[in-house]
Amino acid sequence: MGDALMSVPVLALQAVSKSFGPIEVLHGIDLALRAGEVHALIGENGAGKSTTMKILAGYQPATQGRLLLDGAEVTFENLHAGEKAGIVMIHQEFNLAEQLTVEQNIFLGRELTRGPFLNTSEMRKLTRSYLARVRCTVDPDAPVSTLSNSDKQLVEIAKALSREARVLIMDEPTAVLTANETDVLFEQVRILQQEGTAILFTSHKLDEVAEISDQVTILRDGHVVHAGATGQINEDGMATAMVGRDVSDLYPAKPGVAEDAETVLSVKGLTVSGHAQDIDIDLKRGEILGIGGLIGAGRTEAMEGLAGLRPAQTGELTLFGKSEQINAPADAQALGLNYLTEDRKLRGLLLNWQMRENLTLQTLYKFGGLMIDRRAESAALDTAIREFDVRAGSRDIKVGNLSGGNQQKLLLAKVMLAEPRILIVDEPTRGIDIGTKQQIYVFLRKLAAEGFSIIVISSEMPELIGLSDRIVVMRSGRIAGTLGEDDITEDAIVRLSMGLSATAGTTPPKQMA
Repeated sequence: MGDALMSVPVLALQAVSKSFGPIEVLHGIDLALRAGEVHALIGENGAGKSTTMKILAGYQPATQGRLLLDGAEVTFENLHAGEKAGIVMIHQEFNLAEQLTVEQNIFLGRELTRGPFLNTSEMRKLTRSYLARVRCTVDPDAPVSTLSNSDKQLVEIAKALSREARVLIMDEPTAVLTANETDVLFEQVRILQQEGTAILFTSHKLDEVAEISDQVTILRDGHVVHAGATGQINEDGMATAMVGRDVSDLYPAKPGVAEDAETVLSVKGLTVSGHAQDIDIDLKRGEILGIGGLIGAGRTEAMEGLAGLRPAQTGELTLFGKSEQINAPADAQALGLNYLTEDRKLRGLLLNWQMRENLTLQTLYKFGGLMIDRRAESAALDTAIREFDVRAGSRDIKVGNLSGGNQQKLLLAKVMLAEPRILIVDEPTRGIDIGTKQQIYVFLRKLAAEGFSIIVISSEMPELIGLSDRIVVMRSGRIAGTLGEDDITEDAIVRLSMGLSATAGTTPPKQMA
């Protein structure tokens, strides 16, 4: 390909601004996507990444500025016009029809026919081929609603590959993928590069940005604050540009847990059928206990069972020195134990409702009986916005229009309104930018310092190590081992996750509390 042709971007924005009513959210954005190049677009939640991607793909029109396709100005009336031009977007929020099968989703709206009939055999063959490219082993006949989040993401990617895009826009494609699944995705990205596809890649995982991208554009508050070759800026530089402050000290210091600290929770023999068996856990006052292990190890299911979110059997459960039983989330909440779900969009928040309604839904008993005290609710929202730094253009905004980081902060505020003494937090910073991560880490450590006890489930190794006073590692539904403060290392966690001993040369434990 000649230099002149290479110099013309496949798709570009020139001086693009976007306003919603009187609020301008993008300010003069320039961005160029070239054939065979991976261009990373990064920034804090709310920086303008999603709006930029939607303008590129035809989901939204720009208010001002130009959208160029092969150097010529173009206007996409809708996303279908964008797709016809070869622009395909992989969504962070799955754009799949839950009740249709995998195969039906991949060919939805462009079904193959043979005469007047559907060519099901060819669609089945191609579906298996697309799934094989991303090493996804799900049945093409499986309803999407039955798939795990990571399998749904792989189906989204397979669906995008089936469209043979000229431009592929990837919105947080690795947020719910394992490390191995991410490696497979990156293999496909490199193949697409070689085939001349222009790729826009967004991620809050800056190590991924450094690994996969050729160019990086950084947004802050709707402005481009950095643009250039990825090799010219390191991860610390990216983080500082994103948030406008130094975030090198991402994790607060661990003051340690006193040896004589009260044990506030003790569970023996916790079993969740098909997921976890004979789980023994103790939690002290002021402690952050990490739960590690590979995806599928039973971490979430075990803790959901403890919190009454799914059926579970417990040999013995002691809370604050008293023998208790939890059969439902209301039981747990009444006893001072609350669970913050890993899936804020489907299980944590009502996206079509406003912030006030979401904040108080779990604790309506605090705001009146038959009649809700709206003033008290509004005052509670004022406090939540201030204490949790929830940033929204309007108090009346639907929660689905908040950035992921602000949704997570609102969810934290909602859970804390129930005044828990024990908090279980599942994937606390999934899909969240580094600046908001730092805020959440400081908040969790502050809670621990005030005497709250916290269980953190996380698939991010640095997060698990940086936050936890102790770490319980699960494997295949059982506890593989427990690491004290002086024993916590990435190597030890990986070894236990793989069924080995925490240190080389010793015999793996059968079970540790």
